[in-house]
Amino acid sequence: MGSPDTGNNPQAGDRFTELLRLWASRSLPPVENLTVDRLVSLMEKYLAEQAGEIERPRQPVKRWDHEEIERIITPGSLVLDLGCGNGELLFRLVQSKGVRGQGVELDPEKVFECVEKGVSVFQTDLDEGLKGFPDDSFDFVILEETLQTVHQPVRVLAEMLRVGKQGVVSFPNFGYWRVRLELAFGGRMPVIESLPYQWYDTPNIHLFTIDDFLAWTAQAGAEITEARVLAEGKVRPLQAGDNLFAREALMVVRGKRTS
Repeated sequence: MGSPDTGNNPQAGDRFTELLRLWASRSLPPVENLTVDRLVSLMEKYLAEQAGEIERPRQPVKRWDHEEIERIITPGSLVLDLGCGNGELLFRLVQSKGVRGQGVELDPEKVFECVEKGVSVFQTDLDEGLKGFPDDSFDFVILEETLQTVHQPVRVLAEMLRVGKQGVVSFPNFGYWRVRLELAFGGRMPVIESLPYQWYDTPNIHLFTIDDFLAWTAQAGAEITEARVLAEGKVRPLQAGDNLFAREALMVVRGKRTS
């Protein structure tokens, strides 16, 4: 693979070079004097390593966002988990925090797993709204790795803020540097640890970044009371530049209140 074709736009070339240097600096500092050709060869090595990593069987990993959510939720709270899956998170919250929990899930097999765990679950499509729940009926509403899978994400977010006093949203960051580089220089949709699906079987239908989510909160007049990210294997508060460096994010959001 040769140098990236930036056409007649020198600024585009500068952005490519800057992004490659950011990547290379993770494993080969200093990189200020590296040529674009050398950076591209490093990128090819990275893509080859990624391909080998994807082919290896994945081991189950502990969910960092589950631990963060468990820390955030206060004991005895009323909790609604939207897209609760098999009920694992809600079950943990009931056991560890004594919450009164309600799950919402569309997949009938996952609903059955919730029932087996003793988790209260309501089978419905989140895109249809939450008409059965009155305003402010829950202390916390959780959207854990779910927002990017729904057809009407803004409607789901609005309903989350309507029925919950606080919303807890976790999501993969599609602005993560590995995603950008694999698409830009690999020429194919990224398949990495946090996005382990091929383009034809992915549940992710609305791709967005941390900056996209922050822009939505500003437009909606919502307030972010806490923001955490998983970046370079560490969980920490959101920092400037994390739209590029964070693999996943978790936001605690509060909507506008009229009273």
